[in-house]
Amino acid sequence: MKQTAGRDKLNDLAPKFAELNDDILFGEVWSRVDKLGLKERCIITVVALISKGIVDNSLKFHLMNAKKHGVNKVEMVEIITHIAFYIGWPNAWAVFPLVREVYQDEKIENEPLFGLGNKNEAYAKYFIGQSYLNPLTKEGLNIANVTFEPSCRNNWHIHHAKSGGGQILLCTDGEGWYQEEKEKARKLLPGDVVFIKPNVKHWHGASKDSRFSHIAIEIPGEDSFTERLEMVDEKTYNNL
Repeated sequence: MKQTAGRDKLNDLAPKFAELNDDILFGEVWSRVDKLGLKERCIITVVALISKGIVDNSLKFHLMNAKKHGVNKVEMVEIITHIAFYIGWPNAWAVFPLVREVYQDEKIENEPLFGLGNKNEAYAKYFIGQSYLNPLTKEGLNIANVTFEPSCRNNWHIHHAKSGGGQILLCTDGEGWYQEEKEKARKLLPGDVVFIKPNVKHWHGASKDSRFSHIAIEIPGEDSFTERLEMVDEKTYNNL
């Protein structure tokens, strides 16, 4: 990793310190990627700084560096939540404003596992926020990849059927939510599977800070159809 911050800011005052910062710390230690990858080094550095109560520009730099090397917003929030129990709750609490600032522009940058597809314009009126639809097959079963931008979710709805019917969600990317009427919301992560029974009112979508993708598999049923209902209450969603 090439670094010039030391010489840029301190060469006139502490040239040796600047040299060690740029050439040894970043030039040699950070470059030992055959021993430990850059993503892992970014995480370790962020944890070390937070544990010492440092929330200045040096931490912001390393948060940006972590983002650059593959630590997404969901991972960073989980890292801070985990270490809070070991390094002190106030230390962890204090860093979240910087995390929000550094990751505020995080959008769908990487192609989801089963493809992003196109903007879900045909069903846009049944969603809050932007979603994308990538039909995978209609042979035998109707299967599609659905991707939600952060804070996007569909309205309450019901998959009706006299017999059979319902839907299966296979979660593949990001972090999301699923909720049935009168039940607590369930957090969804890659690898989770949701079986949605027919004739059950429910909604699903992304968390506030992460995109979310799932495969939607429609289960064939007799006289099946989807009833679209009201939007998810904003206050209820924001309190998840």
